[in-house]
Amino acid sequence: MQFPSIILILHELKKSNLQLYQENQPLQAAMLKLKNNAQIVGLIPTMGALHEGHLSLIREAKRQSDVVVVSIFVNPTQFNNSSDLDKYPRTLEEDLKLLKQNFKDLIIFSPTINEVYGESITSEKFEFGKLAHQMEGKYRDGHFDGVGTILKKLFTIVQPDKAFFGEKDYQQLLIVKKLIALTGQNVEIIGCPISREENGLARSSRNKRLSEEEQEKATFIFKTLKEAKEKFGTKNVLLLKQEIEEKFNHQAFLELEYFEISEADTLIPATQIEEHKKYRAFVAAYANDVRLIDNIALN
Repeated sequence: MQFPSIILILHELKKSNLQLYQENQPLQAAMLKLKNNAQIVGLIPTMGALHEGHLSLIREAKRQSDVVVVSIFVNPTQFNNSSDLDKYPRTLEEDLKLLKQNFKDLIIFSPTINEVYGESITSEKFEFGKLAHQMEGKYRDGHFDGVGTILKKLFTIVQPDKAFFGEKDYQQLLIVKKLIALTGQNVEIIGCPISREENGLARSSRNKRLSEEEQEKATFIFKTLKEAKEKFGTKNVLLLKQEIEEKFNHQAFLELEYFEISEADTLIPATQIEEHKKYRAFVAAYANDVRLIDNIALN
């Protein structure tokens, strides 16, 4: 069922070169024509509530692709918390307006849950190995199986040549690369730098649930990550981890879920620094009931 406001937006989109598909088969027919014309297709999978971070991914995709597809779908199987799923912002009308204001040509895929999952809203199980048992995997049971399930479906439907992901979800980026290795799907996975507000806060759809004052307080996350980067290599890594955790414990607004310093390729927590390896610092914290994540390259 299409609501009047969406029908109006669809009418407006027809005046531009933005195309909206809400069903698999018409989109696949369009993709087949593009493939037959040797067009390089780039995909940006999103859950909507679009912001400048998403727009930066689209710009990069347009630099590297002939045609860009933006999917907008709040995927139920990657939420281990039903309340978080219920509260996740759904702003399709605003998203379409934002895309229309910023781009002259895009393909937008916004399917229903039934169109994607049919009658069975369940996750496929994947053997992601140790990658899935660190950080997010510890605190969000089944999350990466849900991510793998929806991306495998989207890659099958859209058949992109490239897919673009922000490094804010760095662990997810590594998981998606592992997914491609497991499924053999012919998609190049491209990571893009974290998009930040002027105050340093990593852009996220969840930020919309915070007031301006709360967003300013949440910049503590990036400030401590930068401090960790400055001190990395000057003291024992376990002592540095303990110091950052204590800083979170001594401020009132954010509740730290985890702070971790890990090897960038494997996400194995670091106990000592090895010269030939790259490391990143990762944070997950709650601002009231809004879960925020961020990370930074240390060397």
